Amino acid sequence: MKILVVHQVPYRKIDYRLGIDHAEHEVTYIGHPHRMADLPADLPARRIELDADEDLVEGVTRRTSRADGYQKVLSLSEFGILQAWQIRQHLGLDGPSLGQLERVRDKVAMKEALAESGIRYPRFVAAPPSCRPLPWSGRTVVKPRQGASSEGVTIHDTAREALVAYHRLENPKDYQLEEYIEGAILHADGLVGEGRLLELVVSRYVNRPVDFAEGEPLGSYQLPQDERHFAFAAQVVEALEIAEGAIHLEMFETEEGELVFLEVANRMGGAGVLQAHLGHTGVHLPAHEIAIRLGLPRPEPVPSTGRYHGWLCFPGHHLGADAEHRIEIPEHLRTHPAVDVLHTLAPGAPLPDHITYQEWLVPVFIEASSADSAELGSFLTECARAIRVGTATPAAPVTPAAPVTPATPAAPALLTATIPAPALAPDVPALSRA
Repeated sequence: MKILVVHQVPYRKIDYRLGIDHAEHEVTYIGHPHRMADLPADLPARRIELDADEDLVEGVTRRTSRADGYQKVLSLSEFGILQAWQIRQHLGLDGPSLGQLERVRDKVAMKEALAESGIRYPRFVAAPPSCRPLPWSGRTVVKPRQGASSEGVTIHDTAREALVAYHRLENPKDYQLEEYIEGAILHADGLVGEGRLLELVVSRYVNRPVDFAEGEPLGSYQLPQDERHFAFAAQVVEALEIAEGAIHLEMFETEEGELVFLEVANRMGGAGVLQAHLGHTGVHLPAHEIAIRLGLPRPEPVPSTGRYHGWLCFPGHHLGADAEHRIEIPEHLRTHPAVDVLHTLAPGAPLPDHITYQEWLVPVFIEASSADSAELGSFLTECARAIRVGTATPAAPVTPAAPVTPATPAAPALLTATIPAPALAPDVPALSRA
């Protein structure tokens, strides 16, 4: 098979060799210089490098044609989904329709598609008139329609305040308003094939994703199987006509136990989702997503640990890229038996200048596991409270992390300490459907 890979996600997060036999298939990677530079030198594939400031779609279409004979276009980036559609159109290849893709990229389109599904979602308004109030009065969220990583998301105490903020935006048409839902935030990660949910693991966040942008740690820990979660996710997949690939679904669970749709992406979850999913199920999400999207046999899962896995990530973007960072980790947490890998950013290494969950870029990132989900959640919550990340200058003293709510990820680092995990418990399988 002749495959064109639009390379946008760090190679170490995907490891295409686990899903594609490069000796059997003719593979071409195309992308911008900073991304192409992370491809292994020994990867047997053709490489096409775009100019650094070149528009991706224009660059790809200028360098490819139908005469090249590509049979598949592979793009695993959330931001590349719509770009890959344009590239497939240029090459004359089949794939998901534009409407299907917009339902997993645009926050308004996805909720509109759920209107007749019976799935509850937050009330929302895409383009509010300047002279009318919103249909609700309480706390309100303003968020980009096609954003990711909670960038640009703001929460306001009243609908009136949210409307004022919305109308002050430079490009308000790129945003939407929705009512704030009280409850725990869960994320569900799994795989879809031929329009059917194949498997799913659900985790609970430690802290809210929106607060990560403001400097609070974020993490999550996996929960025991719950058929309600699988049924809810399967209903979302069907209603949005998600055909294939990985899904990262976020939902609220209210105090009454009601599940409320938040948003969904047709790609693998970020931060520590990959390693947590691999440990719990033995399934390497990118390798399996690649196989599904290319119509190849899925790899055999590796043995699972039989434990619940989680992660905690401490941001650094808010401290300033030129600041000298300082990290304080209590010894009882550093040596805790739940810790599998502790990543800390090397002294003197630059802090990220943008929001990122990559473990090799953030000040602190913890990968952890336990035979007990609740104990894992308690441990990560304690880490979020007790670990301190700040600057070494008097102008910005190290301060404790803000109070947390159950479930939060830790930050990655250039110095990595691996701590042996306890003996494996019996298998704890993921929810799955053959």
